[in-house]
Amino acid sequence: MKFRCERDSFGDAISTAQRAVASRTGALPVLSGLRLTAAKGQVELVGSDLELTIRVAVAADVEEDGQAVLPAKLFNDIVSKLEAGSVTVSTEGDNAMIEGGRANYKLRLLPLDDFPRLPDPQGSAITVEAAPLAEALRGVTPAASRDDARPILTGVLLTARNDGLRLVATDSYRLAVRDLKGVSLLSEGQHVLVGAKALGEVHRLLTGGQMEVLLSEQEVRFSGAKGEITARLIDGEFPNYEQLIPSDYPNRLTISRDALSDAVRRMQLVGQGRDSSPVKLSMSTDEVRLSSTAQEVGEAEESVDAKYEGTELTVAFNAQFLLDGAQALSGSELVLEALDPLKPATLRSVDQDDFLYLLMPVRIS
Repeated sequence: MKFRCERDSFGDAISTAQRAVASRTGALPVLSGLRLTAAKGQVELVGSDLELTIRVAVAADVEEDGQAVLPAKLFNDIVSKLEAGSVTVSTEGDNAMIEGGRANYKLRLLPLDDFPRLPDPQGSAITVEAAPLAEALRGVTPAASRDDARPILTGVLLTARNDGLRLVATDSYRLAVRDLKGVSLLSEGQHVLVGAKALGEVHRLLTGGQMEVLLSEQEVRFSGAKGEITARLIDGEFPNYEQLIPSDYPNRLTISRDALSDAVRRMQLVGQGRDSSPVKLSMSTDEVRLSSTAQEVGEAEESVDAKYEGTELTVAFNAQFLLDGAQALSGSELVLEALDPLKPATLRSVDQDDFLYLLMPVRIS
């Protein structure tokens, strides 16, 4: 195998495919590598942990067709630090040679024969506009759990609803629900659970133009102009999230989304960046007072103009979770609705009725 391509486009392709590479390889060390296939004027790069597979291709001057598996992290580090210009990659025996500028590297290849056969879902693909789906995923995926001990909660529920698609994610501390009208990925009554990590890559990679979605019994594949992402579906029953959403709220705060977000970020300074640092909101008629205290560090307090309807109320939230919810909403103003300091509160956009973010409060003394 031998090919030449531009460093910048090649480096972008490597870093993209590398995001699917297994962090813990277990019995398959070859999954720490990227499989390269050079042929027909391009190089395809594939990274996989068997649950998530990312394929991207980059234009190249291919002198000799071939395949090889290179150690992903080291390969990425090398190419990213080469001088701008062309990069030449060739293989001989068990080694790969990488040349760029006046630098030369020789890397030991990983066994190509050990690289597993990857999922290739079969069936008819549905074409959708990528931008609305990517934007919906941006708001929902942060609410999914990152704890692999509860795999159901690491996924996003995609379910057919009315004339569109509903996306739901929760880590049991917060819940994000987004409705996409007119997006018909699933048949009536159908629902699937897709890993949030994979959908985060869909949002990152497939943001413009059209996207093809192919759903099989065990996998789903998203394809666009920039690449292809395949994810294994998660087996299990998603929690009955609808029963968590209160039907009525007596207390309602209307506030600038940016003003609230900026104030929360300033409160986080006292917590020294700890995600779990709580921020306390004390709501009254014309303002909300935010405060944060970190033992042995200090405290912060700030007032923000707002419109409040209800009885005076003080409630505390995980600062990062609150910020994630505010940033997921569109429009210039948001509404925070609450029952009391111990019951779930919701965030909604004044201008958007298709997104709901529910947040559990933090108990404070």
